[in-house]
Amino acid sequence: MHFSLYPFIFSLLPSFLFLVFLLKWLSITARPPPKNPPPSPRKLPLIGNLHQMGPFPHRSLHSLSQVHGPLMLLHFAAAPVLIASSSSAAREIMKTHDLIFSNRPKSTISEKILYGGKDVVFSPYGEYWRQMRSICVLQVLSSKRVQSFRDVREEETALTIKKISDSSSDVVNLSKLIVELTANVVCRAALGRKYDGVGGRGGGARRGFEEVLGEVMEVIGFFDIGDFVPWLKWVNRVNGVYGRVERLAKELDEFLEGVVEEHEGKERKGGQDFVDVLLEIQRENMVEIPLQRDSIKALILDIFAAGTDTTSATIEWVMTELLRHPQAMKKLQAEVRLIAQPNQPVIEDDLDQMPYLKAVIKETLRLHPPIPIILPRESTKDIQVMGYDIAAGTRVLVNAWAIGQDPASWDEPEEFRPERFLNGRSIDFRGQDFEFIPFGAGRRGCPGIQFAAVLNELAVANLVHKFDFALPDGVELDVSEAQAITVHKKFPLILVATPWSC
Repeated sequence: MHFSLYPFIFSLLPSFLFLVFLLKWLSITARPPPKNPPPSPRKLPLIGNLHQMGPFPHRSLHSLSQVHGPLMLLHFAAAPVLIASSSSAAREIMKTHDLIFSNRPKSTISEKILYGGKDVVFSPYGEYWRQMRSICVLQVLSSKRVQSFRDVREEETALTIKKISDSSSDVVNLSKLIVELTANVVCRAALGRKYDGVGGRGGGARRGFEEVLGEVMEVIGFFDIGDFVPWLKWVNRVNGVYGRVERLAKELDEFLEGVVEEHEGKERKGGQDFVDVLLEIQRENMVEIPLQRDSIKALILDIFAAGTDTTSATIEWVMTELLRHPQAMKKLQAEVRLIAQPNQPVIEDDLDQMPYLKAVIKETLRLHPPIPIILPRESTKDIQVMGYDIAAGTRVLVNAWAIGQDPASWDEPEEFRPERFLNGRSIDFRGQDFEFIPFGAGRRGCPGIQFAAVLNELAVANLVHKFDFALPDGVELDVSEAQAITVHKKFPLILVATPWSC
């Protein structure tokens, strides 16, 4: 007799779950709101403003900001999220109140990959983070250390040019070659040599760095509902996301463990790579908080993921914009070919004599910041920003792409005009000019700017020095964006490369 109740019980299950969800949501939102919150678009019950994010959040949030203002408050489920879309809003968050907004919100997925948040990018603000940041700035990515890898950058760039020259076809996949170049440079600088791939210690197939790092950036960019509604963490367990993340974390850990073991058992000759530096800090006990093995692996993974993905995206977009604007390409080629020796590669000593090259890269970063929405921050105290009350625990997203599109800061912002960075206008991307922050600013700004900047310049200069590029016959240039935390082109840059005859 009791079996006849099963259909009835199951018919009530969706209503029961909805009721539980509603009660949980109401209990979260029962907290009194700030007295004077920023403007907000209307939100839906349960999901808040999530439906307004769209496939390209930097563009969706920009559109919303044009209606609601440069500082607006959204809700992802019940969690308040502050959106900054102007240089003045970014300055208050990343300079005036930088300390209060220096924390990172909890991210389950990044913690699974990055050893429980032991890296520098995602670790919460505190003494441990300050120490890791100091190691990066003063030891691993200092100006002296970056300069020491000059030969690596020049050698790998020359090898890329040779690959194009030796290709059996005039048509090359430039996007793939750019990813390989950046991965090889970072690999040699961080690990001391190039590796064929990741994985394989347990008998599985080895994968190329570009594939593995691409997957890392993909999963870190996943929206995890459990981070906003903790009792819904089961969703990503059921749909397989956490399982995929855990397999990826295991694959990376096995590889990085092998790298560290190799460095420990080998007498190093010549210059130090990043792993050498970190092991020396650990061995000599040079820091207040002992540097654990997981911290070393997490920091190396940070450098790989950020250094490879963002740099390759930037070079790819530079070449795309030059193809879209032939006059800019000709002007840049004229500058590079005047300075560099005709039958020799461009070297780093040449770069300071190429102001138009620097302007082209800056203009590309303005239009295509590699991470258009800067990684989230979180307020640690109640604070006022631009006259609005912001509660402690509010997540903060700074839309660097929208700031680069702001007509209050840029004339004809949708146009590609490298000349705007010449003629006496002194503006840089190192975090002091808040109308131009492709690498963030303040305490949480990217510590690897110098490493990325010199590789961007060297790679682009050599490409345009050696070759004339064109699209294959009948092919139009597609500038669609891929959906990821780092925005690459959706489709690879397939080009005809014709050697320049001087």
